[in-house]
Amino acid sequence: MDVPEVIPVGIGSRIRQLGVELPDVSALWCVELDGTESSYTWAWLDRRSSQLAAALAARGVGVGDRLGLGLRNSPQFVLAAFAAWKVGAVPVPVRWDVPDWELARVLEVIAPKAHLGAADLDWIDATEGDPVPDLPEVTAPHLQGICSSGSTGLPKVIVAERPAVYDVRMAIPMIAAWRPVAQPQTILVLAPMYHANGFTTLYNLLAGDRLVVLSKFDAAKAVDAIERHRISHFTAAPTMLQRMADLPGVDGRDFSSVEWVMQGAAPMPPSLVHRWAKLIGPEKLFMIYGMTEGLGWTALFGDEWMGHQGSVGRGIRGTEIRILDPEGDELRTGQIGDVYLRCGHFGGYQYLGTAPRLRTTDDGFVTAGDMGHVDEDGYLYLADRRVDMIITGGANVFPAEVEAALIDHPAIADVVVIGLRDEEWGRRVHALVEPTDRTAPPAEAEIIAYAKSRLAAYKVPKTIEFLDAIPRSEATKINRGALVAARGG
Repeated sequence: MDVPEVIPVGIGSRIRQLGVELPDVSALWCVELDGTESSYTWAWLDRRSSQLAAALAARGVGVGDRLGLGLRNSPQFVLAAFAAWKVGAVPVPVRWDVPDWELARVLEVIAPKAHLGAADLDWIDATEGDPVPDLPEVTAPHLQGICSSGSTGLPKVIVAERPAVYDVRMAIPMIAAWRPVAQPQTILVLAPMYHANGFTTLYNLLAGDRLVVLSKFDAAKAVDAIERHRISHFTAAPTMLQRMADLPGVDGRDFSSVEWVMQGAAPMPPSLVHRWAKLIGPEKLFMIYGMTEGLGWTALFGDEWMGHQGSVGRGIRGTEIRILDPEGDELRTGQIGDVYLRCGHFGGYQYLGTAPRLRTTDDGFVTAGDMGHVDEDGYLYLADRRVDMIITGGANVFPAEVEAALIDHPAIADVVVIGLRDEEWGRRVHALVEPTDRTAPPAEAEIIAYAKSRLAAYKVPKTIEFLDAIPRSEATKINRGALVAARGG
């Protein structure tokens, strides 16, 4: 596709521009868990973010400072991010649902000039009565920071090297390289905005797309919003898609407005790909693999996946793939090893904190710790993260494979597999199961028998544990290390 001419402008200036050019356009909708909605125009977003920017400046926040955003998905979150850019600060969204001790540890790494949490909501709202300031033109030296513990459990903040300059190419739909996409899009935001998938939708907003933001993910509210707002696009993790697909009567719901769905965060279980292919059409399902650091990407459409089932695609945007063993030697086609990516479009990042840096080859290939293999056509298949791999009786078991096999059981709503210390096996495969009906969970023997029908014997869970709910974050992620530690390691 033709890339529009790019005229560099600071993001703060872009917000002011939209406030002048599209003052009465409702750009943002926020949907609460009780179903109530509120909408906000560009004039409101510009005015209120300027008022908040002046209040932040009065608290000493200025160019190059970091602003922590420990807020739920809300209009206040969007205003705070916009206000940060208007004073030249770097917005760093932070999980709001962590205990105080963990928040303190994260903030020590971020070292923000100010941090806005739930206790600051009244202060944010009170700025509405303030004068609207004439702010100077400034640009933050970094676009944003994103918090990630990765697989280490240590606080790590990934800060983009690029400055906070509006570039329309940042919001060009990913699939526009393959086919045209109608714009402006109406985008449903399912993920918490502390997550990269949620936060980056602000760049779509700056490009003129409309956002419909759920305050918290709820499958029923998500499908309601798709119908009511005629959603054209959303990004979702597999767990979100699973919960939406499991809704009673979902086959009769209206998904006709959806042009494309981007799935990321983890590989899709094959049964879930087929389920969504039936709901919206396989050509509208776009599966992508990448990481917050932006090291490179692989992707494929659902109809392409049908011929390479289980794959996360081939390299896109110039991404090259290598599969290396622990010594750094390249493995043959089909052999499982560490996945390394290299991309010429890589914009660069820096870490805050003491978490280990990613392993990098001398010629610039980088790994985030995932394992997988490529086939003869260059399609990548992920196995799991090396740190999550379970060595049981001398054999390697990848939890993701076991989870994909078990999730199709009709009595299982969610499942996570971990390795626990075991005198006989070294580590035993242990499945945490959230039953579809909590009052009548399936028998442990039934789950094990089902696993035996779909997996090699050494991969079958040796023990099953039933939970009322799998402890996922709002981004639907799991802390496997914490689950293992809570069960004795």
